Amino acid sequence: MTALNYCKVLIVDDEQLIRQGIKHFMNWEHEGFQIVGEASNGSEALERIEELRPHIVITDIVMPVMDGEELTRIIKQRYPEIEVIILSSFGEFSYVRSTFQSGVADYILKPKLDMRHLLSVLKVAADKIPGLGSGKLESDNRLSLDSLLEKIISGYDMEEGLPEAKDYLPYSYYVLIGSKAVEGAGAQFVQDTRKLLESSIPEQLLVTPLPHITDCTVLLVNTDQSGCDRLLRQAEQWFAESADFGAGKAVVIGEPFEELAMIRERYEDNMRKLLDYGFFLPEVQLLIYDELPKLPASTIEPFNLNRFTDEFKRERFIEAFDYLSGHVLALSSNYTMNVFEFKSFLGNLIFNMTVLLGNMKYDNKELDNSKFAYFKAIEDAATANEAIAALEQFIVLAKACIADKSEQSQSGNVNMKRLLDYIDEHYAEPLNLTEMAKHFHFNPSYLSSYFSTHNEEGFIEYLHKVRTDKAASLLRKGEAMISEISGMVGYSDHSYFCKVFKRHTGHSPSSYRRQYMK
Repeated sequence: MTALNYCKVLIVDDEQLIRQGIKHFMNWEHEGFQIVGEASNGSEALERIEELRPHIVITDIVMPVMDGEELTRIIKQRYPEIEVIILSSFGEFSYVRSTFQSGVADYILKPKLDMRHLLSVLKVAADKIPGLGSGKLESDNRLSLDSLLEKIISGYDMEEGLPEAKDYLPYSYYVLIGSKAVEGAGAQFVQDTRKLLESSIPEQLLVTPLPHITDCTVLLVNTDQSGCDRLLRQAEQWFAESADFGAGKAVVIGEPFEELAMIRERYEDNMRKLLDYGFFLPEVQLLIYDELPKLPASTIEPFNLNRFTDEFKRERFIEAFDYLSGHVLALSSNYTMNVFEFKSFLGNLIFNMTVLLGNMKYDNKELDNSKFAYFKAIEDAATANEAIAALEQFIVLAKACIADKSEQSQSGNVNMKRLLDYIDEHYAEPLNLTEMAKHFHFNPSYLSSYFSTHNEEGFIEYLHKVRTDKAASLLRKGEAMISEISGMVGYSDHSYFCKVFKRHTGHSPSSYRRQYMK
């Protein structure tokens, strides 16, 4: 194949079908172009531009986060050498006009999008780029290795393209090696792994990154049977003696296969699972498909939400939190669990605890306001330990909410005791709510409400109860006259005293004394 300096193109559109349609409509490499990446909005596009340095950006005009108009303006400020082609609908010409002021190369109406027309527009734009030019491949129209692999992974039927893959990948065995390397560390992982393998298996080896995979880095290793056997047999020793691969993330090695057409199946069904296992096994630095840690011997029972809710409603919080923590710990020990389901479970627990405490009249305002931050922390967690730590932080907040109410309740009990003691000491005086409120520096209406909330009887009823109890005691002694007793317990009106006494005891004062004397 004659070497060619491809014109690199980035596609920016929030519709995946549009992006995929443009990418796979024709053999762009044959026409001198290479689709190096894609983005769903302007903000994401700027990150890809910095990474990929395309010659041409094809962008939609209306997109979320950052639209094509703003994207064009920023591109022309930061990267004036990049040509921009706008995709728009009929009603968006006012936006398109503003992009022309920024210096776009051309625009194409989406409803009339024709790939041949797009190709001609691309060629015109490429001709404006110094030292580039848009020629065709001189010797053949074969796909590049990146394009071939990307089409296979995307699910395209590539039966016709597979024979030519032998020109790039001539050996009989394929192995996928991957890592969820932290942002910016993917290129270093590729470099370190390639260097390690080339020094360990110097003969009959090819290593190439799988293209257009964003959340992890995966390498395709092509070697013969002896190289494959050596890789699997000595991998643990090699990686242990080498640099910190994957920036602290687990390196995973998938099951070897002999047909390139199986790469999509091996990536989705084997490699993705192994990478997810690393979420639950942060202490394991190397995972090999047939050398995985032992799983828990016993089956984990489903979480009993009714049990947890009942413990909460009965305010048996220690039992509830112990049950919750034990179950979460057991779940995290099963590294084959779906990561999305695990994170969703933790998020649902936070939601349920917030609602439960609110329904139980706890002051859950802080919990309610902060729950979305905890949802996000769990969603962004790179390991199960990080996700559990976010849940535990929320539980600390929930326990503080519970403790606040407990302290308030205890404080209320102390204050109530002071009020009741005061009544017990001053019941014989002309005691009323206003005088008592003045003594304790309360508002009378607040005191009335506070008394009813923290005591079984309201103020008046409790005062009557104390006075009739004291009167009954005096009547049983038989020393004082009934008319004197009413004044001794705080009633200036004798007939009112008799009425109150009968309502509380079921007897008149005289009847009560006669019964007791008998």
